[in-house]
Amino acid sequence: MNRLFGRGKPKEPPPNLTDCISNIDSRGESIDKKISRLDAELGKYKDQMKKMRDGPSKNMVKQKAMRVLKQKRMYEQQRDQLNQQSFNLEQQNFSIQTLKDTKTTVDAMKVGVKDFKKAYKHVNIDDIENLQDELEDLTEQAGDVQEVLGRSYGMPELDDDELEAELDALGDELGMDADSSYLDDAVSAPSAPTSEPGADSIAGGVPVDEFGLPQIPQAAK
Repeated sequence: MNRLFGRGKPKEPPPNLTDCISNIDSRGESIDKKISRLDAELGKYKDQMKKMRDGPSKNMVKQKAMRVLKQKRMYEQQRDQLNQQSFNLEQQNFSIQTLKDTKTTVDAMKVGVKDFKKAYKHVNIDDIENLQDELEDLTEQAGDVQEVLGRSYGMPELDDDELEAELDALGDELGMDADSSYLDDAVSAPSAPTSEPGADSIAGGVPVDEFGLPQIPQAAK
């Protein structure tokens, strides 16, 4: 069948703004290169005319320069048109992309609202308030339990006056314990001797030894 009727041509993808902008920019770059070449050629003609005298030869060079300048103006006009087209397409592409992003954002918000509503169905304000009240009651009960457990049993009944008298007496005992006057005698005691005992003592004109005993004179040899 394909041999009889042939195959249909494949469908080309629809035009894309991004591709169109790229093609226009490429054409503009090509024109810029042509303008650069014409500028170089025009500069040569200007240098030649500066060195030439007025006459037919100079007029001929001038005509060439005029022709090159006219081509340059035409290319510049085409380049400006392409730049304007590229700018317009970029603005359209930006607007379209912004709308797409906005649609995506709105769709995401819709999904979020649906999920929020679905999750909110499982939440009951009354249940939360009841739970909060139960927690408060349990906390109070726990405090009562701790208070009961902290009670004292078997404590004798004491008179407040007796307790105050005992407290005053205890204060006096603490004051006596804090008294350090007994240390004064130790501070005023004589200091320890710094020289050897009996080193400088003489008993009845007789020298004494280090123990305070009279020294026995040694017999002469």
